[in-house]
Amino acid sequence: MKQNVVPIFFAVDSGYVPYLSVAIASLIENASKDYNYDIHVVYQAITEDAIKKLKMLETPNAKIILTEMKDGFKNIIDSKQNLLRNDFFKSLTIYFRIFIPFMFKEYDKAIYIDSDTCVVGDISELYNYDLKDNLFGGCKDISCQDNKILCEYFKENAGVTIDKYINSGVLLMNMKKLREVDFQNHFLYLLNKYHFDTVCPDQDYINAMASGKIMLLSNEWDAMPTNGKVVFANPKIIHYNLFSKPWHYGDADYADYFWHYANKSLFKDEILKEKNSFTEENKRQDEETFASLVSRAEEITHNEVTFKKVFESGQEERI
Repeated sequence: MKQNVVPIFFAVDSGYVPYLSVAIASLIENASKDYNYDIHVVYQAITEDAIKKLKMLETPNAKIILTEMKDGFKNIIDSKQNLLRNDFFKSLTIYFRIFIPFMFKEYDKAIYIDSDTCVVGDISELYNYDLKDNLFGGCKDISCQDNKILCEYFKENAGVTIDKYINSGVLLMNMKKLREVDFQNHFLYLLNKYHFDTVCPDQDYINAMASGKIMLLSNEWDAMPTNGKVVFANPKIIHYNLFSKPWHYGDADYADYFWHYANKSLFKDEILKEKNSFTEENKRQDEETFASLVSRAEEITHNEVTFKKVFESGQEERI
């Protein structure tokens, strides 16, 4: 007899569907058969063919539920309070994970996972962590721990030191508690009042707002490439964060896990085409983009308005 349903959420646009297929296939293959899984894919601008291929990944205990992003946000955009203006829609899709508890009230607990992942552990084990009164469970962002400028940015902007700052690519969410504290409306209030400058938009808001109410999980649940500096022997979820994508860089940490599933994917040809078309110029652009991100982070650290300054001044309170 199957136990309770485990709800899992992904968000994707047309460019990331092939990699999402790898994430979902790996998740289903490695998940305990003692559970049922509601795998929600909230999407923007993907084709009917892509939807059909994703639905083909379904199994008797894993259902794939697709919701168009705009439909998912409809209640928020069109509510009497007019929480979101339509012209905000495109920019706010990056904050999708913040709205999951409000959009899917049937769940008291859920998992959010980025699409550039490979789930090689049993996802039900993550779901069964007891969050107690914490709002989120997440893993320290080890991808940035050796960059002094970014560490200083996390501390001076979000007001969270690197040993407590989590990556938002894998989240265990206390949906019931997040609704109780009205997390999404508090987020919208801060967003509209302060327009905080960030380089990690959703991640900075989550860390800054929920500081002190986040359970740190083993980094095996969000194992990120670090150019060989920290490599887990038995990762549970591999998150190809920032630019370390195995479909771009053959020597990326944990690349073998990705290709194990990619080679069986219905999107294999698209993935290989992307890999083969990635040039040295593209690599140079990645380096320039990261350098620009770090430079921007350093500038933001000295802004007059940051999460840390607003909260420590007493103007606002964290959740």
